[in-house]
Amino acid sequence: MSSKIPYVKHNNGTQIQSIGLGTYTSLGGDCERATLHAIDVGYRHIDTAYFYENENEVGAAVQRKIAEGVIKREDIHITTKLWCHFHEPKRVEYACRKTLQNFGLQYVDLYLMHWPYSYVYRGDNEMMPTDAKGEVELNDIDYLDTWREMEKLVELGLTKSIGVSNFNSEQLTRLLANCKIKPIHNQIECHPALNQKKLIALCKKNDIVVTAYCPLGRPNPAEKTPNYIYDAKVQAIGDKYKKSTAQVVLRYLIEIGTIPLPKSSNPKRIEENFQIFDFQLDAEDHAILDSYNTGERLIPMTHAIKSKNYPFNIEF
Repeated sequence: MSSKIPYVKHNNGTQIQSIGLGTYTSLGGDCERATLHAIDVGYRHIDTAYFYENENEVGAAVQRKIAEGVIKREDIHITTKLWCHFHEPKRVEYACRKTLQNFGLQYVDLYLMHWPYSYVYRGDNEMMPTDAKGEVELNDIDYLDTWREMEKLVELGLTKSIGVSNFNSEQLTRLLANCKIKPIHNQIECHPALNQKKLIALCKKNDIVVTAYCPLGRPNPAEKTPNYIYDAKVQAIGDKYKKSTAQVVLRYLIEIGTIPLPKSSNPKRIEENFQIFDFQLDAEDHAILDSYNTGERLIPMTHAIKSKNYPFNIEF
């Protein structure tokens, strides 16, 4: 099945499947089962992070599928991320090696800086260190210094590629002006309520691929939120193509220039999310989906607002 799924080429010549399995909040056996099933369905792009605390499970699933002969290591693209408490230059290589130990792998395909701001280091597992008032302790490390160490990881062969996550237009522009190795990805929150078209355009201009996290806006059936999953107008689009509203939204995100990373542990949903390459939305469908763009974030990370590197103080 995976051979029919389009791939996207990166600025360093590597390529990636144009949809990925998200794994945030997917823990323990759930994460391993979801990854195993996704690989069987044809996913060849798995997204995780040190912060998600499930690198072991993703690694175990990947190794099992390699042992079974379903995939070779080079067939699958694994993205993971450097967490904010490892930004000090002296900790970057250590953090990456720790991640590889978690996976039980020799290298990852893509290592992202998870956020542009940093936290004080209080130990590997204290990922949200707090002070006496209970506020997260921020650090003042320049992300350029962290990036220089990430560039060395490519030279060491610990990761094939490097990129960023949650960087705004100014931070990206500054990074591009000061790097030896260009980021290949910017992973950002992106869904119809936050369609990020300006940031996507900037990334495209600079040959940076955009991956979209929270692509379905964390559906809540009890509250019928977000509206673009439960609205009759989107249901009508789904009916037109014999697709679910989730499939319509994922297709929209692909067509506006992102790689969506839907997270699911449900086998049926994992399959459904993958079946979005046999239809195309028209201009009217796009106009309806564009109309939900309020700019409201699900993940504003306001605890870091005092950091000079907080990314959401400007329009994009």
